[in-house]
Amino acid sequence: MTPKEYFTNVHESISTLSKGIRLTFRHFKKAIQNKRLRNTIPATDKNYFQQEAGIVTLQYPKERLPIPDVGRYQLHVEIEDCIVCDKCAKICPVNCIDIESVKASEQIGTASDGTPIRLYATKFDIDMAKCCFCGLCTTVCPTECITMTPEYDYSVFDIRQMNFAFSKMTEQEVAMRKKEAEEREKAKTESIKAESVKTEIEQKKEEGAVATPPPEKPTFKPKFKPIIKK
Repeated sequence: MTPKEYFTNVHESISTLSKGIRLTFRHFKKAIQNKRLRNTIPATDKNYFQQEAGIVTLQYPKERLPIPDVGRYQLHVEIEDCIVCDKCAKICPVNCIDIESVKASEQIGTASDGTPIRLYATKFDIDMAKCCFCGLCTTVCPTECITMTPEYDYSVFDIRQMNFAFSKMTEQEVAMRKKEAEEREKAKTESIKAESVKTEIEQKKEEGAVATPPPEKPTFKPKFKPIIKK
């Protein structure tokens, strides 16, 4: 690089910097002169971004931009209306929904739309760090218990805090329900086995495979005549 090129570059840098400084101070001067337009035009106004003078920077979180009603943001589950059908977890393209259930012995409740609930939701976790906000889970839910809320600011320092648990069952209750389900399943299996054996015996009897044992013959007992000595 020649000395001429070097000083030319220095001149252009100083010139560009000075233009930026002048522009910044010009906007700063207008902002001071025009004061604050946010006092008259709220962030919800459609003309909010049409302002060309004054302090128009959004003062977050005191001020927030309006969000559409159909926006896709944080997921929420009304667990009382969940029938644990597992459709949301199956359709999720990124597997961010983790569900575990235990079958109840009888109906344990009713959803708000009248659908009977026969499963315990022992686990219902949604990892929002994985969520791609497609909204498919809210579409397939038969009871509409999973929805997207207007909440979009839920940033955290620990990514593990992005995993939201919606099940309200305690660890002790989960263990108890699992034990009850195992006992019912065991009793059901034993009953099926006993019924199967009984049916098999009956079928063999009908086919003549199991013959009736013949009556026992009387035991022969020889009779000894007494010997008479003469």
